[in-house]
Amino acid sequence: MKSIETVRVIACGMIAREILAIRERFGLNHIELKCLPAIYHHYPDKIAPSVDRAIIKAKSEGIAHIFVGYADCGTGGMLDRVCEKHGVNRIAGPHCFSFYAGNELFASQWDDDMTSFFMTDFLARHFEAFLVKPLGLDRHPELRDMYFGNYKKMVYLAQTDDPELSAKAEQSAAFLGLAYERRMTGYGDLIPALTLAATR
Repeated sequence: MKSIETVRVIACGMIAREILAIRERFGLNHIELKCLPAIYHHYPDKIAPSVDRAIIKAKSEGIAHIFVGYADCGTGGMLDRVCEKHGVNRIAGPHCFSFYAGNELFASQWDDDMTSFFMTDFLARHFEAFLVKPLGLDRHPELRDMYFGNYKKMVYLAQTDDPELSAKAEQSAAFLGLAYERRMTGYGDLIPALTLAATR
């Protein structure tokens, strides 16, 4: 019996939990996850060169089937150039908020959402460590309006139906002085992207 080829998924640490959940749900045990630091969300210039190095490393280890678990994520097309150079695919879309909502739906709602600050399960779970402290809001609360004054509301795109995370997201919206809206998205376009990558 022929063994299933390993698929190396090189992904953002912000979506690691979700990728592992999809792997388990669909029995995609041949997916091997390698994550880059979630903090690159704040430093998108680091994403493309880091993915480039990770792909080179995977190929040096004999991994032929590689998938990039990032959308463009603020790289301005640089990540696409890395993917094209190596002949690998990535998750479609501009960022994780879009592919969680579903890229088509997200685009169709953009006129109404352009003044929204988006939250995911990861950001709800790590709000203080990932946003409050790096932005210095714990030390300088007066910076809040400088960073978030142009937003009207926080939209929590929930991957899981978790009351505790929903409560944290709502508290985060209050901390930022924003109206709160919760939308249950599940994993959105991440599911078909991973299942397709795992079967090619």
